[in-house]
Amino acid sequence: MSASTTVRRLLDEHGRTYADEAGIRLRDTPMPLYQLLTLCVLLSVRIKADIAVAAARELSAAGMRTPRAMADADWQDRVDALGRAHYRRYDESTATALGDGARLVLDRYRGDLRRLRQDAGGDPGKLRELLREFPRIGPVGADIFSREAQGLWPELRPAFDRRAQDAAEGLGLPHTPDRLAALVEDEDLPRLAAALVRVGLSS
Repeated sequence: MSASTTVRRLLDEHGRTYADEAGIRLRDTPMPLYQLLTLCVLLSVRIKADIAVAAARELSAAGMRTPRAMADADWQDRVDALGRAHYRRYDESTATALGDGARLVLDRYRGDLRRLRQDAGGDPGKLRELLREFPRIGPVGADIFSREAQGLWPELRPAFDRRAQDAAEGLGLPHTPDRLAALVEDEDLPRLAAALVRVGLSS
């Protein structure tokens, strides 16, 4: 099977980004960028991705879609929303991390993660470093944010983390970020990255 055929099948069968699955209409505006950060926090612990996605949906349904709303919400309300998604074991500590992270977004970036991007000055390494200052966001969370946001912020391209690269190699595809990026249009980079991660998690 040719690389182009494999990629088409990947996009058709697995090419839904985690942000889209979580109901986030990702745009370069404050609310969806914050919702993506929240999703990355939820995905950064050892828990099934579908549970983390469900938790993001529950938080959104409860109105916690902005850093101000998250910071102003009662800790128990955050715990309860996570519990409705069966986000167990980590619900209380994650509720705390979400509150602390929301206050950091408000205090340092005045509620707008585009200011974080400005502070990074076009350096993807610096951007990941700034992301890691948020509670619970480590290398994995920064990679997830980069994968999902590369469609909005070109300096993050191509964002294919080790998990995506390993899955690509297993499928007989080129497995360096630049060569993977050459297989699709820029707008499909987040979908291809997500598809490869999904395949890697299922194998």
